[in-house]
Amino acid sequence: MNDVLNPPAGSLPADRVEQEFPFGKPDFDRVRQLIYQRAGISLHAGKQAMVYSRLSRRLRETGHRSFADYLQWLESHSGPAGEAEWQEFINCLTTNLTSFFREEHHFVALAQDLKARAGKPLRVWCSAASTGEEPYSIAMTVAETLGANAPVKIVASDIDTKVLATAQRGVYTAESRGLDAQRLHRHFLRGTGANAGRIRVKPELARLIEFRPFNLMSAQWGSLGEPFDIVFCRNVMIYFDAPTQRRVLERMHGAMRPGGLLYVGHSENFTDARDVFRLRGKTIYERV
Repeated sequence: MNDVLNPPAGSLPADRVEQEFPFGKPDFDRVRQLIYQRAGISLHAGKQAMVYSRLSRRLRETGHRSFADYLQWLESHSGPAGEAEWQEFINCLTTNLTSFFREEHHFVALAQDLKARAGKPLRVWCSAASTGEEPYSIAMTVAETLGANAPVKIVASDIDTKVLATAQRGVYTAESRGLDAQRLHRHFLRGTGANAGRIRVKPELARLIEFRPFNLMSAQWGSLGEPFDIVFCRNVMIYFDAPTQRRVLERMHGAMRPGGLLYVGHSENFTDARDVFRLRGKTIYERV
């Protein structure tokens, strides 16, 4: 039965829900244009309610009375205050869904590749670190395969500065999905007292990772430093349209060594970009 035609008792259709702030299609289209320009994110028409829910908090916090006023202020202000609010705008509209050792087959493949490259200095980039579970999973795989003193440097970046701050703290609940008892004991410190039930990444693991904000739409790819041997960019480009995906893939190609490996999400397919990446394994591509 169609829930839109037959809403639950006491509910209203989406276009009749009372809203605290005016938010029509012109406002939504403007948000779509701005987030696309700033972050490459392509929001489809069905995301209007999500956008209202997330951005209305910023209107309350900044004292604006309408989306039109807020967006006008955002576009007309530059300097530190303007850039800080642009970052808040982006933070509100990014989606962060992650867990330790998500898509576990990738970490089995990563361990094999690390063994094949053992003894060589390696650079790994986790380009969507979110709250940190992915880069720490990479670091645990490095430590378990090559040892914590292996010549491996992991750069972990994200466009969302709030989740990146969480990642850098490295504090999680002891029941975090994807961690078994052995890894909890080896790689984490258990909290006591007021921190009971929480865990913190051990310093020797955290030392493998450098956290930094980075926008894949940035022109400053040179700031990433030396080319990478391995790149994780998983479940990111599903939010980009085809031209943006192509642009990012070309830039990643330029930021990687020949033969470098690109790990992508289970629903991402880049076989149309065979001139820059060729399929090597299950959602793993090799730089051409």
